[in-house]
Amino acid sequence: MASANQVIEDEGIAHAVSLQQYSLGVVQRMVSLLNRVDAELSAALLMALEQMPAESFSVERMELLLGSVRSINAQAYALVAQELQKDLNELAGYESQWQYDLFERLMPDPVKVRFPIARVSAEQVYAAAMSRPFQGRLLRDWAGGIEADRMTKIRNIIRNGYVEGKTTADIVRQVRGTRAASYADSLINRSRHDLESVVRTAISHTASTARAEFNKANEALIKAVKWLSTLDSHTTKEICVPRDGKLYSATDHKPIGHVMKWLQGPGRAHWNCRSTETPITKSWKELGIPLEEMSPGERASMDGQVPADTTYMQWLARQSAARQDQVLGPERGKLLREGGLSVEDFYTPTGRFLSIAELKGRDAEAFERLEAA
Repeated sequence: MASANQVIEDEGIAHAVSLQQYSLGVVQRMVSLLNRVDAELSAALLMALEQMPAESFSVERMELLLGSVRSINAQAYALVAQELQKDLNELAGYESQWQYDLFERLMPDPVKVRFPIARVSAEQVYAAAMSRPFQGRLLRDWAGGIEADRMTKIRNIIRNGYVEGKTTADIVRQVRGTRAASYADSLINRSRHDLESVVRTAISHTASTARAEFNKANEALIKAVKWLSTLDSHTTKEICVPRDGKLYSATDHKPIGHVMKWLQGPGRAHWNCRSTETPITKSWKELGIPLEEMSPGERASMDGQVPADTTYMQWLARQSAARQDQVLGPERGKLLREGGLSVEDFYTPTGRFLSIAELKGRDAEAFERLEAA
């Protein structure tokens, strides 16, 4: 039987996988909000430039004619910020409840009698997340920052375009991109990537805040937290790799047995950080619970031991079939169990998830074994 700390870590990794899938959905919705105004912004830009022949160009005139473009840009990002805040508010409540439910289910009754599991409200988590900076700024500042940054880049493209003698169509094309490149070569597309980084990091920041607030509320039960970079196959070597598996004190995050600083913590240590942390509960002895109050199974589950370090591949290989299917998809999950493939076979050397078609091309024998089974 796995100890409580091992189950907490395994469930925490599974939850982090689900959080990444949730994050992808939020990113797609936020980007779609920007996409709705791209055509309108490009049309307003074209109209402004047509009123400004090269011989009449000046910075003052440019700023005057770009009024409608600025307005469209500001409205788009205001809507994104509003919708993202709604999502983060909802996420704060869900993450707080998830932490509570996990401990309520795992802690033996004799532990809960002496140390009732403390809840943390959604309002408390959300307020803490909004008041704590990530990557040097508060969320509201990031929303305003990427809006202003896109407008600055539009101005620079226009200014440079006039200096270099480009046509109006060339300038608009540089902002909007080309159909031949599926508009991936545009300023607008680069701004989508900027937004994606902010949204992903805001979500991991909120989830990290929920974990921190829960640990603080239940510090009588928790003696440390363990940094986990299990999910990040291309984790930053300078930041997360050296900290993976390291222990820190539960609330003030001082290093335990090493000198690696906590920085901003997993989930917000860098842009798009996918690291997380797992709480390490005290043993029944450390909690001061008399021997006779706990059964042998309960004492074994509350041994206070730190789970051994694990890789994403090792973690996934020991999960149930249902969870493997949830993470990999039903076909890949079946290949893992019956097709003779390992978890590593589903990824390229750079960590990209292979498509089913690519998998078939790489290992046709695995599919033949699967079909014959």
